[in-house]
Amino acid sequence: MGQYVVKKSLNNNVLIAEHTEYDEVVLIGKGIGFNRKKGERLDASLVEKVFILKDKDKQEQYKKLLPKVDEHIFDAIIDAFELIRTRTHAVLNEHIHVALTDHIFFSVQRYLKGLLIKYPFLTETKALYPMEFDIASEVVDIVNHAANIRLPDDEKGFITLHIHSALGDKKLSDINKHSQLIGKLIEIVELEMGVQIDKESLDYLRLVRHLRFTLERLNHGESIGNSPKISVILQREYPICYNLAWKLIKIMQNTMKKPIGDAEAIFLTIHLQRLSNKT
Repeated sequence: MGQYVVKKSLNNNVLIAEHTEYDEVVLIGKGIGFNRKKGERLDASLVEKVFILKDKDKQEQYKKLLPKVDEHIFDAIIDAFELIRTRTHAVLNEHIHVALTDHIFFSVQRYLKGLLIKYPFLTETKALYPMEFDIASEVVDIVNHAANIRLPDDEKGFITLHIHSALGDKKLSDINKHSQLIGKLIEIVELEMGVQIDKESLDYLRLVRHLRFTLERLNHGESIGNSPKISVILQREYPICYNLAWKLIKIMQNTMKKPIGDAEAIFLTIHLQRLSNKT
């Protein structure tokens, strides 16, 4: 894997280095820049302990961002990255280093100015990505402690999306679009069925996760097998839930601009009927 040669230490946790394969890189990690001298060689085994920015545009963004971030906030962000990597046991997509650093920095700035941004799909996001949400909650705690502030719970939703995006190498805009669409579908279910769904209930979590997997199957062009006999039975026995299922499917199709197999209506009807029985 070659060696890294130190060009410049930006602070205790960030340095710029040369690499035989990647040319210039930015290395980010706990204590990576401490007492490093220009020309010093770093073994590639350090890769396990640092994040590497190879993309030139990301490097430039990061270098411009660093001087704006207070040292204690930046240390907290590095701790947050270490936490995310440890808890997920994953190699994170490099764009999270810039995106999440930028997001946390401006979140703190907004809080100090009294400008708070609402995240309207917090409940859906928590249900969709429970592991990422738990980690995001810890990240918010780390930042709160470092800055002696109390960021709102909405931040957990935003940070959850960043973590999920980095893990799955997905666009943040796509993930956000899914969360918004599912929030809209849940509103339609409540309106059509005349109920207020308990957002902490197991049936709600099952419905939200089913919608998520439906959208993911749609994105990947996957389909589940059809069963016309069951469709006929459900249509006869549970017409309200069956028709509502098709209404939701048509909204998903129109939003995603992709067709959904008839079999999705079967499973969605069953989820809706279960919800209907509980309420």
